[in-house]
Amino acid sequence: MITKEHITELKRRGNSDIANLVTAQRDAGSVNFILENLGQLPNDFHADFLYNLLKHDHSQVRLNAVKNIGKLNGKSDTKSLIALYKNETDTSVRREIVSSIGRQRKCSNKPILYNFLSDEDPKIVCQAIRGLLVFENDQEVEEHLRPLINHPNEMVRTVIYKEYFVKEQTKKDALPHAKTYDFLKNVIVNADVLETLKFVPDESVHLTFTSPPYYNARDYSIYPSYQAYLEFLEKVFIETHRITKDGRFLIVNTSPIIIPRVSRSHSSKRYPIPFDLHPYLVKNGWEFIDDIVWLKPEYSVKNRVGGFHQHRKPLGYKPNSITEYLMVYRKSTEKLLDWNIRSYDNKTVEESKVAGNYETTNVWKIDPCFDKVHSAIFPVELCKRVIQYYSYKGDLIFDPFGGSGTVGRTAKKMDRLFFLTEQEPKYFEYMQSKAGAQNMFNECKTQFLTLEQFKKNAK
Repeated sequence: MITKEHITELKRRGNSDIANLVTAQRDAGSVNFILENLGQLPNDFHADFLYNLLKHDHSQVRLNAVKNIGKLNGKSDTKSLIALYKNETDTSVRREIVSSIGRQRKCSNKPILYNFLSDEDPKIVCQAIRGLLVFENDQEVEEHLRPLINHPNEMVRTVIYKEYFVKEQTKKDALPHAKTYDFLKNVIVNADVLETLKFVPDESVHLTFTSPPYYNARDYSIYPSYQAYLEFLEKVFIETHRITKDGRFLIVNTSPIIIPRVSRSHSSKRYPIPFDLHPYLVKNGWEFIDDIVWLKPEYSVKNRVGGFHQHRKPLGYKPNSITEYLMVYRKSTEKLLDWNIRSYDNKTVEESKVAGNYETTNVWKIDPCFDKVHSAIFPVELCKRVIQYYSYKGDLIFDPFGGSGTVGRTAKKMDRLFFLTEQEPKYFEYMQSKAGAQNMFNECKTQFLTLEQFKKNAK
């Protein structure tokens, strides 16, 4: 029986013993076991048997042979690897060949790596880029890599953008990452969100949590067409992206919506809002992170399955919806989450930690809320979880469709700041009445502003 210890001992004795051991094997599994346990190879390692394995029938053997050839401290035979690359059909082996050549760090290999940049496999292109980036401040390498910012694959574009372009666009922040502007703190503006955001500086907001108005489902959300509705939301979230801090989050609560049929001779129409909105968001710089399902105890709209319940005929099944989506996005950035966390002092980080039990799955069972004035009110528990999981104390929480103000109220209770916009006067007045009668925003001095007042403050 071949063991790791036996392989190590043979390697210590000399190369011929390892080669003989490999040659003696009659099954690919045993050969792979030996190759996978060779570990670091000495400088005087003779690798002839490895090159012989490049012709092996099993792709995993070829892959492991290439991996070990890559350990030869720049002494590998590039011509043999290129010959295999030209005829290789297994994508994993081809990628490992590129990686092995790149690890040699030889200037003479740069033309070979340049050729790999035109491969159809984006992972091979990325491996070639990695191999070329070791030649720092090399003008020739840069001339070959910079044009890849227009590569069709997003992985390739991201690598090139981070390496060459983000440094050019980096500017000193107008204020520290953990801070925001005073004129935005605990403010509710009664105006169109797009008009309001014209006066909000870049990178002002730490978290946006909102539920957009449903397409033509309420009196306050009438649009000429579904396409016009999506384009309006796109504009809102483009501006939201601009005012969001680097690497921070947007959570959009929405769900498919049903538009009733005009008559019995027509069908109703169901619009998949979360799925149709998604392409607009990622196109404009939002990186998709998670989908959270808000599970309600029962449906709150018309009984869709009633007709099927009576006749049970196939094709007529329409389930009652008891879920909504919380689509989680992050503003695209080259910075890691750790950078964001380090932007806060230790006291803020400790005080913001999530205490006690927390939801470990992406299914949140939360009862909905109902209100006489606003028909689509946020549950406080839903707001609490989002704010708790995606922001720190002192952060500015933004809701472009403020509604009844639940986001603001919850943010205040959790020692965050809030900035809301709401176009409908009746909801704006409702928030004002709640602020007085029920101390809606605690002891915080909330500013209820018109657009002109907000513009004046912004200046």
